[in-house]
Amino acid sequence: MMKIMFLCHGNICRSPMAEYVMKDLVSKACLEDKFEITSGAVSDEEWFNPIYPPAQRKLREKGVPFGKHSAHKISAAEFADQDLVVVMDRSNLRWLSRIVGEQAMQGKVRMMMDFAGMSRDVADPWYTGDFEQTYQDVLAGCRGIIEEFA
Repeated sequence: MMKIMFLCHGNICRSPMAEYVMKDLVSKACLEDKFEITSGAVSDEEWFNPIYPPAQRKLREKGVPFGKHSAHKISAAEFADQDLVVVMDRSNLRWLSRIVGEQAMQGKVRMMMDFAGMSRDVADPWYTGDFEQTYQDVLAGCRGIIEEFA
């Protein structure tokens, strides 16, 4: 089973959206035995907070089920337990390198939009307010992950 963790800054918008979109796609494809999916943050600013309400609304609008969520910051031990860590933007890469070190990241960390064939960050709805664009970015990335690893 491949363990995948999605990371963003606070674990209240992009990474939980990615977690639940991926879980939904995996469930619909009957691939639950191939993937274990979680999400986390590179900061502790939102620790214990739920998914941001506009992100929840977007998931509901798209018919993506989600459960109780409590934001948390990734630890070095949690990182070590993952097979793949998917970050939403370059800032997340920098923060993650401070937590686990550059060496540990080699071969384990990838940018979300790389899986969609694009070399850019996932749109951050905290700043843009555009949860639809973020959803579309996350959906494209998750589909790419399934194509590559299923």
